[in-house]
Amino acid sequence: MIASVNDNNHSDDGKPHHGVSTRAVEFAVAVFTFILGIVVIVDSRRVGAGWAEDGPQAGYFPYYIGIILCIASVWTIWRALFSAKDVAGVFVSHKKFRLVLSVFIPSMIYVVATYFIGIYVASALFIGAFMYWHGRFAWTRIIPISVIVPVVMFLLFEVWFLVPLPKGPLETLIGY
Repeated sequence: MIASVNDNNHSDDGKPHHGVSTRAVEFAVAVFTFILGIVVIVDSRRVGAGWAEDGPQAGYFPYYIGIILCIASVWTIWRALFSAKDVAGVFVSHKKFRLVLSVFIPSMIYVVATYFIGIYVASALFIGAFMYWHGRFAWTRIIPISVIVPVVMFLLFEVWFLVPLPKGPLETLIGY
Protein backbone atom coordinates (compact mmCIF):
# COMPACT_ATOMS: atom_id res chain seq x y z
CA MET A 1 0.00 0.00 0.00
CA ILE A 2 2.90 2.29 -0.77
CA ALA A 3 2.30 4.38 -3.86
CA SER A 4 5.13 5.14 -6.26
CA VAL A 5 5.13 6.31 -9.87
CA ASN A 6 8.39 7.48 -11.38
CA ASP A 7 12.05 8.00 -10.51
CA ASN A 8 11.77 11.60 -9.37
CA ASN A 9 8.81 10.81 -7.07
CA HIS A 10 6.62 13.43 -8.76
CA SER A 11 4.08 13.26 -11.55
CA ASP A 12 3.88 15.66 -14.45
CA ASP A 13 1.75 18.03 -12.34
CA GLY A 14 4.42 18.26 -9.60
CA LYS A 15 2.47 16.33 -6.94
CA PRO A 16 4.38 13.69 -4.95
CA HIS A 17 3.64 10.05 -5.78
CA HIS A 18 5.73 8.27 -3.17
CA GLY A 19 4.32 7.67 0.29
CA VAL A 20 1.38 6.13 2.10
CA SER A 21 -1.60 5.69 -0.19
CA THR A 22 -4.99 7.20 0.51
CA ARG A 23 -6.48 3.71 0.14
CA ALA A 24 -4.30 2.40 3.00
CA VAL A 25 -5.26 5.30 5.26
CA GLU A 26 -8.97 4.89 4.50
CA PHE A 27 -8.72 1.17 5.24
CA ALA A 28 -6.89 1.72 8.54
CA VAL A 29 -9.33 4.41 9.73
CA ALA A 30 -12.30 2.25 8.73
CA VAL A 31 -10.92 -0.71 10.69
CA PHE A 32 -10.38 1.56 13.72
CA THR A 33 -13.94 2.96 13.55
CA PHE A 34 -15.35 -0.55 13.10
CA ILE A 35 -13.57 -1.68 16.29
CA LEU A 36 -14.83 1.48 18.03
CA GLY A 37 -18.38 0.64 16.86
CA ILE A 38 -18.08 -2.90 18.26
CA VAL A 39 -16.89 -1.50 21.61
CA VAL A 40 -19.88 0.87 21.70
CA ILE A 41 -22.31 -1.96 20.83
CA VAL A 42 -20.89 -4.33 23.45
CA ASP A 43 -20.86 -1.69 26.19
CA SER A 44 -24.35 -0.51 25.27
CA ARG A 45 -25.61 -4.07 25.61
CA ARG A 46 -23.87 -4.28 29.00
CA VAL A 47 -25.74 -1.24 30.38
CA GLY A 48 -28.98 -2.06 28.62
CA ALA A 49 -29.80 -1.27 25.02
CA GLY A 50 -33.46 -2.11 25.04
CA TRP A 51 -36.70 -0.42 25.91
CA ALA A 52 -37.71 -0.34 29.58
CA GLU A 53 -41.11 0.42 31.15
CA ASP A 54 -40.15 4.06 31.55
CA GLY A 55 -38.49 4.52 28.14
CA PRO A 56 -35.18 3.72 26.51
CA GLN A 57 -32.41 2.25 28.62
CA ALA A 58 -29.04 3.99 28.97
CA GLY A 59 -27.43 2.13 26.07
CA TYR A 60 -30.37 2.34 23.62
CA PHE A 61 -29.16 5.26 21.49
CA PRO A 62 -25.41 4.48 21.73
CA TYR A 63 -26.21 0.93 20.57
CA TYR A 64 -27.67 2.20 17.31
CA ILE A 65 -24.84 4.70 16.88
CA GLY A 66 -22.43 1.74 17.19
CA ILE A 67 -24.37 -0.16 14.53
CA ILE A 68 -24.24 2.87 12.19
CA LEU A 69 -20.48 3.18 12.81
CA CYS A 70 -19.96 -0.49 11.95
CA ILE A 71 -22.07 -0.31 8.77
CA ALA A 72 -20.28 2.83 7.57
CA SER A 73 -16.92 1.23 8.37
CA VAL A 74 -17.74 -1.95 6.46
CA TRP A 75 -18.77 0.17 3.47
CA THR A 76 -15.51 2.12 3.61
CA ILE A 77 -13.44 -1.08 3.99
CA TRP A 78 -15.25 -2.59 1.00
CA ARG A 79 -14.62 0.53 -1.07
CA ALA A 80 -10.97 0.71 -0.05
CA LEU A 81 -10.34 -2.93 -0.91
CA PHE A 82 -12.46 -3.48 -4.00
CA SER A 83 -13.03 -0.14 -5.67
CA ALA A 84 -11.96 -0.27 -9.32
CA LYS A 85 -11.18 3.43 -9.25
CA ASP A 86 -7.88 4.26 -7.53
CA VAL A 87 -8.50 6.52 -4.57
CA ALA A 88 -6.64 9.83 -4.93
CA GLY A 89 -3.09 8.43 -4.94
CA VAL A 90 -0.73 9.38 -2.12
CA PHE A 91 -2.20 10.48 1.19
CA VAL A 92 1.07 11.85 2.54
CA SER A 93 4.59 11.75 1.17
CA HIS A 94 7.38 10.28 3.27
CA LYS A 95 9.01 13.72 3.54
CA LYS A 96 5.82 15.37 4.85
CA PHE A 97 5.17 12.44 7.18
CA ARG A 98 8.65 12.87 8.70
CA LEU A 99 7.79 16.54 9.32
CA VAL A 100 4.61 15.51 11.12
CA LEU A 101 6.53 12.97 13.19
CA SER A 102 9.14 15.60 14.07
CA VAL A 103 6.39 17.39 15.99
CA PHE A 104 4.29 14.40 17.08
CA ILE A 105 7.04 12.33 18.71
CA PRO A 106 8.46 15.17 20.85
CA SER A 107 4.89 16.07 21.84
CA MET A 108 4.28 12.52 23.06
CA ILE A 109 7.57 12.60 24.96
CA TYR A 110 6.43 15.88 26.53
CA VAL A 111 3.16 14.31 27.67
CA VAL A 112 4.98 11.36 29.27
CA ALA A 113 7.63 13.64 30.82
CA THR A 114 4.86 15.76 32.37
CA TYR A 115 3.83 12.73 34.42
CA PHE A 116 7.33 12.20 35.83
CA ILE A 117 8.87 15.69 36.11
CA GLY A 118 5.81 17.93 36.16
CA ILE A 119 4.37 20.24 33.55
CA TYR A 120 6.60 23.23 34.23
CA VAL A 121 10.00 21.53 33.90
CA ALA A 122 8.74 19.45 30.96
CA SER A 123 7.48 22.64 29.30
CA ALA A 124 10.84 24.36 29.73
CA LEU A 125 12.61 21.40 28.11
CA PHE A 126 9.99 21.14 25.36
CA ILE A 127 10.15 24.84 24.47
CA GLY A 128 13.95 24.80 24.52
CA ALA A 129 14.17 21.68 22.35
CA PHE A 130 11.75 23.07 19.77
CA MET A 131 13.53 26.40 19.65
CA TYR A 132 16.84 24.59 19.11
CA TRP A 133 15.82 21.88 16.61
CA HIS A 134 13.07 23.60 14.64
CA GLY A 135 13.89 27.28 15.04
CA ARG A 136 17.70 27.17 15.15
CA PHE A 137 17.67 29.97 17.72
CA ALA A 138 20.76 30.97 19.65
CA TRP A 139 21.17 29.75 23.23
CA THR A 140 20.97 33.37 24.38
CA ARG A 141 17.31 33.31 23.32
CA ILE A 142 16.50 29.68 24.08
CA ILE A 143 17.44 29.69 27.76
CA PRO A 144 15.56 32.84 28.84
CA ILE A 145 12.39 32.01 26.90
CA SER A 146 12.29 28.35 27.91
CA VAL A 147 12.62 29.42 31.57
CA ILE A 148 10.44 32.56 31.59
CA VAL A 149 7.39 31.01 29.90
CA PRO A 150 6.95 28.14 32.41
CA VAL A 151 7.64 30.50 35.34
CA VAL A 152 4.93 32.88 34.10
CA MET A 153 2.54 29.95 33.61
CA PHE A 154 3.35 28.71 37.13
CA LEU A 155 2.55 32.12 38.59
CA LEU A 156 -0.61 32.43 36.52
CA PHE A 157 -2.07 29.02 37.30
CA GLU A 158 -0.67 28.02 40.68
CA VAL A 159 -0.42 31.38 42.45
CA TRP A 160 -3.02 33.70 40.95
CA PHE A 161 -5.79 31.38 39.71
CA LEU A 162 -5.08 28.58 42.23
CA VAL A 163 -5.42 25.91 39.54
CA PRO A 164 -3.18 22.96 40.36
CA LEU A 165 -1.37 21.45 37.40
CA PRO A 166 0.84 18.32 37.42
CA LYS A 167 3.95 19.00 39.46
CA GLY A 168 7.25 17.22 39.71
CA PRO A 169 10.17 17.10 42.14
CA LEU A 170 11.27 20.71 41.49
CA GLU A 171 7.90 22.15 42.53
CA THR A 172 7.95 19.91 45.62
CA LEU A 173 11.32 21.44 46.58
CA ILE A 174 9.87 24.95 46.52
CA GLY A 175 6.82 23.93 48.55
CA TYR A 176 4.07 23.34 45.98
